[in-house]
Amino acid sequence: MSEFIQQLINGLSLGSIYALIALGYTMVYGILKFINFAHGEIFMLGAYSGFYLANSMGVNSPSIPMALLIMLLAMIITACIGVIIEKLAYKPLRNSSKLTVLITAIGVSLFLQYTGQLLFGADPKSFPTIIENVSFNVYGATIGSNQIVVLVSSTLLMIALRVIVMKTKMGIAIRAVSNNLTAASLMGININNVISFTFIIGSALAGAAGILYSINYPSIDPLMGMLPGLKAFIAAVLGGIGNFPGASVGGLIIGLVETFTVGYLSPTYRDAIAFAILIIILLVKPTGLFGKKEIEKV
Repeated sequence: MSEFIQQLINGLSLGSIYALIALGYTMVYGILKFINFAHGEIFMLGAYSGFYLANSMGVNSPSIPMALLIMLLAMIITACIGVIIEKLAYKPLRNSSKLTVLITAIGVSLFLQYTGQLLFGADPKSFPTIIENVSFNVYGATIGSNQIVVLVSSTLLMIALRVIVMKTKMGIAIRAVSNNLTAASLMGININNVISFTFIIGSALAGAAGILYSINYPSIDPLMGMLPGLKAFIAAVLGGIGNFPGASVGGLIIGLVETFTVGYLSPTYRDAIAFAILIIILLVKPTGLFGKKEIEKV
């Protein structure tokens, strides 16, 4: 029983991070109908932002308020980077084919990876301790305060996103543009502002995920966003790409399945299981768990 609880907590902690990244994928897809494959690198830049912020502040006494401040600043930095990428790389291609935009997104991803290696160095760096990790024993399972912070922070961020999308004017505009971009434009909604806001929120969530991931796995490198980014994309597809609750649930499922695979089968299958889920969901239910079939006019 203790082993099951341990793996459950580990899986929820990891899955909540995947969910935050997956929400960025699903937001951009909901508006522009393309996959921003550079999103995993925004996650990486969030981790490096936290690394340099923590070192510049001289974190000698780890604390939750300091960690929250670092996470907030990292979210602001990644939000700015996300908008810059949208303005420079994606906006000029808004009327281009989806294949052109897809290739551009992959190019931006590679650019950020290798620019990161140039600026930060290719060697892994140890992420500073910004939260003192205290262990608690629950029915024989060891739960760290780091995991609690990750779960609480990610849950609050997902709730905040839900409130923004459902209760604010910008959220209404996002839903309108997602439903019908042309009609929303005719109704006076500023499409450029909505798209920029979408990249701001999605990139900020990825930056927060980068900090939370580094708290639990304190080794960062310029290629660290590749696998988590792909797994978060799988989570978005699993839940139903373009569906906000689906992205959250998909992230939790991927995190739980991955953790239980490591705990009960073998670490060898850790990465393979996510891609196996992708193949199965595309064969059985391509729209995802919460997705709906849409008729596309050609």
